[in-house]
Amino acid sequence: MNTDIQKYISSLEDQADRDICMKLQELIDSNLQFTERKIWHAHPVWFINGNPIVGFSKLKHHVRLMFWSGQSFDEEKLNSRGEKFKDASIAYTDVKQINAEDMKRWLKKAETIQWDYKNIIKRKGQLERII
Repeated sequence: MNTDIQKYISSLEDQADRDICMKLQELIDSNLQFTERKIWHAHPVWFINGNPIVGFSKLKHHVRLMFWSGQSFDEEKLNSRGEKFKDASIAYTDVKQINAEDMKRWLKKAETIQWDYKNIIKRKGQLERII
């Protein structure tokens, strides 16, 4: 377990938010054991070869789980946010909303479907699919 991520979760004021984040961390860590995990841009993010693939953050009214390449997953429950990037997310307000089977499927897709965010600055904002 990453201590910085644990500190992030512990710092959340609301117990429901802490429960959601703890469950998300548990599911992500158990399905993506080989990834690098750290606090990046103030919230927990998991990486494969330096490329961000999944993370979560506490927003005003919910916890958002985001997949950087999620638009390419073809998953109805994940909401696309725009057309420039390929991210998609889902919002949680209660830990009971988290479906472990959905998460396992999404995390497998996050491992196998990736757009190259790591080099987006070098490519002047252009994304390329790497897997």
